[in-house]
Amino acid sequence: MKKKSQHPAERPRKAAVRERAEPRREPLRAKREVSGSSAGAPKREGIIFGVLPVLEALRSNPQRIDKVLIADTAKEHRLAEITQLARQHSVVFNRLDRDKFSRVAPIDANTQGVIAFAAPVAYTDADQLISFANDDSLFLILDGIEDPRNLGAVIRSAECAGVSGIFIPERRAVGLTDTVAKSSAGAIEYAKVAKVANITKLIQRLKQQNVWVIGASSDSITSYSDWDWRRPSAIVLGSEGSGLHRLVAENCDMLVNIPMYGKIDSLNVSVAAGVILFEARRQRKSGG
Repeated sequence: MKKKSQHPAERPRKAAVRERAEPRREPLRAKREVSGSSAGAPKREGIIFGVLPVLEALRSNPQRIDKVLIADTAKEHRLAEITQLARQHSVVFNRLDRDKFSRVAPIDANTQGVIAFAAPVAYTDADQLISFANDDSLFLILDGIEDPRNLGAVIRSAECAGVSGIFIPERRAVGLTDTVAKSSAGAIEYAKVAKVANITKLIQRLKQQNVWVIGASSDSITSYSDWDWRRPSAIVLGSEGSGLHRLVAENCDMLVNIPMYGKIDSLNVSVAAGVILFEARRQRKSGG
């Protein structure tokens, strides 16, 4: 299948999907299930703390680790192995000053200056997910969703629509937290979610697999229902506030919009995901 020779002329100034309300955030000291033993297996929800438990989690099941935080005052010699394993498995890790670290660490826990956030389910390998692309593929790319409830609702819509896989950024976006799992109403157990370091590079790789990449933008003149979703496609939805990043939008094959008929000019991102995904399924079932 031949690709378009150039990208559409229109460029988005704002996203078709965004959340007007300020995203609700969980308190930093919210009660969590925590693990301080050396067993290392991440629990259903919680934080793993201590050098040996974090090391064991990174060795045995790195796909379950969302990120690692290290206090800048920590002197444990095995921290080098933790950072090495994090790099090896593309796990985000950050060093924090003492005050910031103490605000996110479990209260009264002997963290030894290291904590890791464990996802409720394992992520899917991004390379593997891309390699499975075929003529029936329908992927979803999320360009920086920060509200865990929105992400959970999007995953629920995507799983109900039978998407081939969901891609989220490694940084500046929420991962698979327990709040995401609860908001997905169980869909997180079935959906294939992969983390990627760079959304623009992901788009290029999907194009190489003959997947059409379609971004949602309110500035597009093409309605989402006018696109031929019978082609192998990846839908790109922007963040709640800023929408699609400029480079992401510029690398899409096409930009589409969801027409608005009321006084509000945008939809919640999970609603927009459902609208577009089920239109794609409708076209594929009816033949056009």
